[in-house]
Amino acid sequence: MDVEARKDAAPARGKAVRRLLVALNCGMLALGAVGGPLLSRLYFSKGGHRQWLSAWLETAGWPLLLLPVAASYAARRARDGRGAPALLAPPRILLAAAGLGVATGVDDFIYAYGLSYLPVSTSAILIATQLAFTVLFAFLVVRQRLSAATVNAVALLTVGAVVLGLHVSGDRPRGVTRGQYWLGFALTLGAAALYGLVLPLVELAYRRAAAGGGRAVTYALVIEVQLVMGFFATAFCTVGMIVNKDFQAIPREAKNFELGEARYYTVLVWAAVLWQFFFLGAVGVIFCVHTLLAGILIAVFIPVTEVASVIFLHEKFSSEKGVALVLSLWGLASYSYGEWSEARAKKKTAEAAAEAQAP
Repeated sequence: MDVEARKDAAPARGKAVRRLLVALNCGMLALGAVGGPLLSRLYFSKGGHRQWLSAWLETAGWPLLLLPVAASYAARRARDGRGAPALLAPPRILLAAAGLGVATGVDDFIYAYGLSYLPVSTSAILIATQLAFTVLFAFLVVRQRLSAATVNAVALLTVGAVVLGLHVSGDRPRGVTRGQYWLGFALTLGAAALYGLVLPLVELAYRRAAAGGGRAVTYALVIEVQLVMGFFATAFCTVGMIVNKDFQAIPREAKNFELGEARYYTVLVWAAVLWQFFFLGAVGVIFCVHTLLAGILIAVFIPVTEVASVIFLHEKFSSEKGVALVLSLWGLASYSYGEWSEARAKKKTAEAAAEAQAP
């Protein structure tokens, strides 16, 4: 009887751990999706003007992942002895992660460069298109099924983000030429499309690891993949910073920062930490659920970031931002209800099948 009780408890513990991982990664994604752009915006608004540095900060927090990776290896070493593998990810998955890391570095740079020429509201509209690209590429790359609730959520979130741009005056930012404006428009749209492709490619890498890697896809493997992606993304941006001589310019820029030199470095450090939360949370959500949820959550936090900018950066709160926030929360509720309904239907089907097989 005790043995049967332990067997029944094992699946329950597995579900509890999975729910905890989902909550943890959604929380990290929320902190990163709101805090990362907020600090990047603070950097540019208070005297920062280096796009390569802004892009570099988005991935420079990858060393934070060395501790959990080392702890995972130590646990395997204690369990399996010297024969324990240093990394769980197969070589071909690590190679794919390296390529995705370079793509992420490119995306970070064109995102930062494009936004330096655009108003905030215009950039929000363009960033919102990432969700449409994510849905398209998730369908093409990983054959993600689209339910009615998912399509409804995508429509609501996209409309909510587009509403943010309704208060645009049509004027370009001061000092930005017409050519620079349209360059920023094209680059930001390209960044949205590229990251919309990266997300399903990460999910595809997980599936390939499970199919041919010979090892189970665990959360420890997810962290290893993000570590490799972060390293190569940072390496790409580091080359750009060296060529642009941004490292030498940091002390000069810090002295001229409106909030003071000490707060300049505080902004940089916390921006790196929160952006790392964003990327780790995104790949974690993909691992625990799927690509579409990651894309939907990112879209949800676009208007939340606008509200946070009103609170912390004292930007003006318009009626369009309020409408966008309501639509975004409505979209998230629609998606959540669809997932709950689908899980409930699967549970009933499984129970009916079990009853039919019972003697």
